[in-house]
Amino acid sequence: MALSRGLRCCQRAFAWLPVLIIALVVLWSYYAYVCELCLVTLSNPVEKVAYLIIFHILFVLFVWTYWKSIFTLPVQPGKKYHMSYADKERYENEERPEVQRQILAEIARKLPVYTRTGNGGVRFCDRCQLIKPDRCHHCSVCAICVLKMDHHCPWVNNCIGFSNYKFFLLFLAYSLLYCLYIAATVFKYFIKYWTGELTNGRSKFHVLFLLFVAVMFFVSLMFLFGYHCWLVSRNRSTLEAFSAPVFQNGPDKNGFNLGFVKNLQQVFGEEKKLWLLPIASSQGDGHFFPMRALCEAQNPLLASEEQWEDDRIDEEPHDSGEASSLAIERET
Repeated sequence: MALSRGLRCCQRAFAWLPVLIIALVVLWSYYAYVCELCLVTLSNPVEKVAYLIIFHILFVLFVWTYWKSIFTLPVQPGKKYHMSYADKERYENEERPEVQRQILAEIARKLPVYTRTGNGGVRFCDRCQLIKPDRCHHCSVCAICVLKMDHHCPWVNNCIGFSNYKFFLLFLAYSLLYCLYIAATVFKYFIKYWTGELTNGRSKFHVLFLLFVAVMFFVSLMFLFGYHCWLVSRNRSTLEAFSAPVFQNGPDKNGFNLGFVKNLQQVFGEEKKLWLLPIASSQGDGHFFPMRALCEAQNPLLASEEQWEDDRIDEEPHDSGEASSLAIERET
């Protein structure tokens, strides 16, 4: 018992290693840029001030969004999704799987739950003993069910979901800008050190290495940020991109796609002044999400012609699934 507890403590401590690495790289980049580049290498005072002001604005936004991504706890389903003592006892005492499924269906009827398992059953978590809300998944690392779970990210040592997905996106965006700004402003002095026009040995190492690190991180982050921008534009999570959500009559990978603008508002909210700040503004509470089939049933002209064209190409394999999803929404 004591050994397993000690192993869990070691595992939790080891999980912070990627975060520690990122923190050390960021601290070094701050020292290299501010001290070795701006204070030692630059000679023009106007250039120094301009570089430092813009750098610190990006640095604050970068650190702020990273902090929020790490320390914003993932949200778990509310109490009404947990089984009552009586239902739990009835479920556990029943040995027939078909009757267990029927019990879960009776409980789920009282909840705003529309997605199903691959075989059409109610999505139930045996470990957390709850009916999973739509887009909710169990994280094996955090050992909890997470509302609108996207993925578990080792670089923030946290589960990315409804509560912090906006912060994670902003973290990627400001990381890109931070790296791009460093690379763009350092490049001129990189060339001067490389050609021998500047000779300060200690600063030369920091400036040369700073450019390599900034470009390396920029390239890797660019692909990750681009992928998540595509996910947001389609209102999908990483998990839903790999496995389409299943409704009562089949899978529909665009089941939550409301159109580009509404998809953005799902993550960033309706107040545009908050979009670029790591302040919670996402729509809803993470338990229920508007579905495309319902919105289009209420307003057939919701999507533009261009959106319809994109979706027709994207959805050819699942035309029947979309029609089934529409039927579900009209019946409920």
